[in-house]
Amino acid sequence: MGLFAQSQPCRVIVLAASLLWFGAADLNAGSVISPGTLDVIRKSAEPFGLFASRVNGGSLREKWLGVERKLDEERVQLALCDGDREHCVSPAALRLLAIVDNARARDGRARLGEVNRAINLAIRPMSDLAQYGQIDVWSSPLVTLTTGAGDCEDYAIAKFVALQMAGVSPDDLRIVVVRDTIRREHHAVAMARLDGHWLTLDNGRMAMVEDADVGNYRPLFVIDADRGVMRYEDSPPPALLSQQNAVPALPVNLVAGDLTSRSN
Repeated sequence: MGLFAQSQPCRVIVLAASLLWFGAADLNAGSVISPGTLDVIRKSAEPFGLFASRVNGGSLREKWLGVERKLDEERVQLALCDGDREHCVSPAALRLLAIVDNARARDGRARLGEVNRAINLAIRPMSDLAQYGQIDVWSSPLVTLTTGAGDCEDYAIAKFVALQMAGVSPDDLRIVVVRDTIRREHHAVAMARLDGHWLTLDNGRMAMVEDADVGNYRPLFVIDADRGVMRYEDSPPPALLSQQNAVPALPVNLVAGDLTSRSN
């Protein structure tokens, strides 16, 4: 996928025995949605415009919980180094702090682009099997920057953390596991919301592409700081749909993911 595409496939193994593919939600112009349902949809927008439900078990959740535990440790080290960089004993921490400093000096899309570019350049692509002798090892940012190598989820995790440190709200950040339908492999990217639009921060390219323009990625799982791992669904949850029976419906147009009320 461009200059920074990995020489080895990035194989994100996520609940391999039961992995399901989810397509885009089938929402057509003129669909009838109640005001209550419409409000929930607005509040529930995730990357790729699909609904997601929380995952309470499985290997992907365990991997993410392991990353979170490591992140708690690294935040202490980063805080100490940030307070006294001259005596910081971690080159990886100083490297991450420098990336964050440069990002903080920018705003909006430029801030996101700075982190995407800097992390892409700071890490060389290497499969987990080549680096660790194991398949699907999820590493925290300081571990990745210490080795200087990683695969797609390592890039995504580093960007996710760096953007939070640079001041981007956790509500506007995600890690998304997708199926690349061209390469026929699993992949992970960081995503950031800017002005209501989700941008893809991919280790395979420097340019940040909006989710609606990424035609070869089929989203499978999404991770955020508060709810952890969620699985994409191909339809709204039953609880949301049941609201249609409780509130008078309004006709709406759904065009390119936007919801626009249409008066009679």
